[in-house]
Amino acid sequence: MALFSVFQTTFLLALLSLRTYQSEVLSEPLPWAPESLRVFINSTHQCLHLQWSVHNLAHHQELKMVFQIEISRIKTSNVIWVENYSTTVKWNQVLHWSWESKLPLECAKHFIRMRSAVDDAKTPKQSFWSNWSSWEEVHVQNSLGHDPFFVFPKDKLVEEGSNVTICYVSRSQQNNISCYLEGVRMQGEQLEPNVSVFNLNHVAFIRETGTNIYCKGDQGDSIKGIVLFVSKVLEEPKDFSCETQDLTTLNCTWDPRSDTGLLKQLSQSYTLFESFSGKKTLCKHKSWCSWEVAPESQEMYNFTLTAENYLRKRSVHLLFNLTHRVHPMAPFSVLFTDVSATNATMTWKVHSTGNYYTLLCQVELYGEGEVIQHNVSVEVDGKQLFGGLEPDTEYRAQVRCANANHFWKWSEWTRQNFTTTEAAPSEAPDVWRNVKSVQGHSVVTLFWKPLSKLQANGKILFYNIVIENLDRSSISRLLSIPAPANGTELNLDQCLYQIHVTANNSVGTSPASVIIVSGDPGNKEVEEERVKGMEDGFSLSWKPQPGNVTGYIVEWCDHPRGPLCDLQWKSVGPTTTSTVVSSDAFRPGVQYNFRIYGISTERVPYLLEKKTGYSQELAPSDNPQVVMSNLTSRSFTLSWKDYSTESQPSFIQGYHVYLKSKAGQCHSGSEKAVLSDDAVCCKYKIDNPKQKTFVVENLQPESFYEFLVTPYTSVGEGPHGAFTKVTTPDEYSPILIRIILPMVFCILLIMIICYLKSQWMKEKCYPDIPDPYKSSVLSLIKSKENPRLTIMSIKDCVPDSIEVLNKQEGTRKSLTETESSKATYLYLLPTDKSYSGPGPCICFENFTYNQAASDSASCGHVPVAPVAPPSQLGLLTSPENLLKALEKNYMNSLGEIPAGETNLNYVSQLASATSGDKFSLPTNPPEPALCSEYKMQMAIPLGLASPPSSGSSSLSSVTLLDEGEHYH
Repeated sequence: MALFSVFQTTFLLALLSLRTYQSEVLSEPLPWAPESLRVFINSTHQCLHLQWSVHNLAHHQELKMVFQIEISRIKTSNVIWVENYSTTVKWNQVLHWSWESKLPLECAKHFIRMRSAVDDAKTPKQSFWSNWSSWEEVHVQNSLGHDPFFVFPKDKLVEEGSNVTICYVSRSQQNNISCYLEGVRMQGEQLEPNVSVFNLNHVAFIRETGTNIYCKGDQGDSIKGIVLFVSKVLEEPKDFSCETQDLTTLNCTWDPRSDTGLLKQLSQSYTLFESFSGKKTLCKHKSWCSWEVAPESQEMYNFTLTAENYLRKRSVHLLFNLTHRVHPMAPFSVLFTDVSATNATMTWKVHSTGNYYTLLCQVELYGEGEVIQHNVSVEVDGKQLFGGLEPDTEYRAQVRCANANHFWKWSEWTRQNFTTTEAAPSEAPDVWRNVKSVQGHSVVTLFWKPLSKLQANGKILFYNIVIENLDRSSISRLLSIPAPANGTELNLDQCLYQIHVTANNSVGTSPASVIIVSGDPGNKEVEEERVKGMEDGFSLSWKPQPGNVTGYIVEWCDHPRGPLCDLQWKSVGPTTTSTVVSSDAFRPGVQYNFRIYGISTERVPYLLEKKTGYSQELAPSDNPQVVMSNLTSRSFTLSWKDYSTESQPSFIQGYHVYLKSKAGQCHSGSEKAVLSDDAVCCKYKIDNPKQKTFVVENLQPESFYEFLVTPYTSVGEGPHGAFTKVTTPDEYSPILIRIILPMVFCILLIMIICYLKSQWMKEKCYPDIPDPYKSSVLSLIKSKENPRLTIMSIKDCVPDSIEVLNKQEGTRKSLTETESSKATYLYLLPTDKSYSGPGPCICFENFTYNQAASDSASCGHVPVAPVAPPSQLGLLTSPENLLKALEKNYMNSLGEIPAGETNLNYVSQLASATSGDKFSLPTNPPEPALCSEYKMQMAIPLGLASPPSSGSSSLSSVTLLDEGEHYH
């Protein structure tokens, strides 16, 4: 135990002595401490460059040393960077070190110091540092101007995806400043009272001209900004490869990837370095570079391609054998010889690449969608024979070559075209016909399809048509139709004809196509069947024929609605009973009609079946034009007979009749329907598409209705357009119309007849001046011996007197025996020659028209002293008795009276003569008080007049007095 205490005391004493020694050593300065430390600022790159030296080194002495560098920000205690920099120090050498700050140097003060230590094996091991140098302060803000604030860094260049710090420095601590990145406000943190920083992480490339960053105060009186240049990341070149075509020059190519060029920075540059020869060249292009092959026949090459820009470098390597990278040049002098309709020979030449190289050439021939390939070994010249070619066909031949020993790449293609010569057509034309009977003749339209290029074997010049009359074998004719016509029209009689059609080119004639045409068109009536179209056309099938047939023809029109039908047909074999008809002209909503014909062994076509359908049915696009008729108070009739179902975009299955009413009640035969506008109406369904009339019944009188007729198909119905309005009449309107219309018609007819016969009516009923020759009463008095006695003539009248011969006794009748209505009386007054007094007016009543004397002019006479008493006057008779006597006595006994005794001559109808001869007119007649009015003129038999009392007088005056005026 005592021994252990002795050893422990000895160890503690030794340790204490060692620590005392170390303290003494450390208190001595290191002889190689850094001195003359200087700091330089590079604001463009935001770098601090340090420069110092180490003294006390012997001449030509080199010493490995470590320098520890500390960098503080804002204050010395805030150390932000510590780095150990190792280097070999020489005598009287100035050392350099650079540090790039992430924060712009203008944003804060920085402090730098360093110390050193020896790390050299030639000197004793020293595990301690020298003393720190004094702090070097870097304060860039002192060199700024007098602007209110500043934004840093200026025109900084970074790679895409980098982190960038932005700051602004304000002269005043009271300014509120906001900063924006491409118009978007940034959120920052305050570094000092007048400094704020903004950290941008993973900045993106926006444009080559840079990204805009600016700051402005709240008052907006000052705006400061910078441009941050963001470059795309420099990528490693891809697909780096080198090859030769002539073993004298190497061509190296690569994919440069993204271009890192900016407005501030040029694009990346490329350098090619070959390690075996130690040569280096700067490439002038971004994607390829040339390298001269060494004349000493170097076969192995090791290239390094370096891409470099302002920020970084990228490199790729390539090691290869020159003889394995031979890419031959394209063949040349390609020629074709011995070209015929089916054969051709091709020759070409290749570029020499040395005496020991054999090339493998590949030849390809393109023609009519077919490719023929051949491989040929070539040293100098190549040759290839092509057989089995098509006549009059253009071919394209191409050839390329490669190194046969060490294949690297094919050369570029060398191409050349050639055309084979023509040959006679190999196939007969596909012929069809359309026959129409017109006035006892057959109009035959022949159609034929142009031969395909493979069938024509050249350009078709014309078509020959031979028409042979089979009923008269000696009669035939030839027609020549120039190409490119595909049809012609023939006028034939009712005989049987055989028609041959051939196509001709410059070499020869095709086989003939034969068709038989008879007077019967062969279009018998067959039932039409509906078919449904598909995406690729119409699938048609028909029943096989029991007899021998040579084939079938399917006929249709590509444009059935157009002015030109564009007739098409398809021929199939005799064992085929179905086919698919397709055409690029088929359109949805168009009805196509197909006719299937059988071709007999005599080559006579006959109709088998008819089919119709749509490639795609569509809903009707329009509604029929409806005409309303037979409108009654309880019903009306709708008709749309002009609506064509064949021109519709689908098969019409029937019609829907929609009826709207205010009551909204639907009767039997209809159902309620809701339209697209939520209107409720009654719907009647017509299942027969041929029915184009409909009677709407069970209506109410004097009610308002609306109707619409629309067709419906398997894909929908017609549009719900505007409804037609109608109002039913009341129940009695038709009855009144049936009565009023005939009455109006009759009245109009009577008015028209009266208007057309107005002149006749006037003459018969109310003439202006009666015609004495048209007296209906006198026409009853007819004399067999002297018919003129019935009509008085002016030349037979003697003015102012009536001469009576063979006077007879007559009895006077009382004036009161006459009729009471305006009766007039006939008096005979003496007209003695000695009588000199004025005579009365004479007035005769018109017995023909039975008109009374005019109210405005009555007959009168001038008052005179009577010469004889009234008893001497002879009263003849009243007008009614006179008429009866005329009809009775004159007609029956005229022949028994002597002619001289019945003669009465009318002299005048105005006034009696005052004196003179009975045939003489008075020279000074008195003027009557009233003018007499003419009424009638007639012959009066003397037997009807009473003789006057004076027998000596042979003449009497006849005076017709007014009503109530007579003698006593």
